[in-house]
Amino acid sequence: MKKVIPPVLFILCAFLIIGLRFLTPEQPFLMPPISYIGTAFILFGLGITVKIGKLFDKVNTEIHTFKKPRQLIQSGFFKISRNPIYLGFTISLIGVWILIGNLIGLIGILIFFLISNFWYIPYEEKTLKKEFGEEYVIYKSKVRRWI
Repeated sequence: MKKVIPPVLFILCAFLIIGLRFLTPEQPFLMPPISYIGTAFILFGLGITVKIGKLFDKVNTEIHTFKKPRQLIQSGFFKISRNPIYLGFTISLIGVWILIGNLIGLIGILIFFLISNFWYIPYEEKTLKKEFGEEYVIYKSKVRRWI
C-alpha cells in the first residue's frame, strides 16, 4: 500500500466515481445546472490541498506520507484539522460525485475515506508521535482528526 500514496488514491477514486457513472444504468440524482455545484467543491478541496502543499514547502517539512517529517505544523488549516490534505481530497471527491450525480459514486468517496482514516492517518500519527512525542500528543488532544 506504500506505493499508492494519497494523491494517487485520490485520482483513482475520482476515476472510479466517473467510471461508475458510465458503467451503471442509474439515472443521475442531480442534473445540470444544479450538479455544477460540484465544481465549487472540487476547487475548494483542491485549493486546501495546494495551500497545505505550499505550507509544507515553506516550513521545509516532508509532505510524503511514508517519509519522516521534519517539523510539526500546527498553524493555518492545522488549527482546524490534523489532516487538512485528506479533508481537501475528500471535499474534492464529494465535488466529483455531485458533478457526476450518480449515487453509486459514493463508493469512491467511501473507499478514499476508509483507506485514509484507517491506514494513512494512523500510520502518520504513529510517525508523528515517534518524531515529536509529547508535543504531538498535546496537539492531537486539541485538534480533531478531520474537522
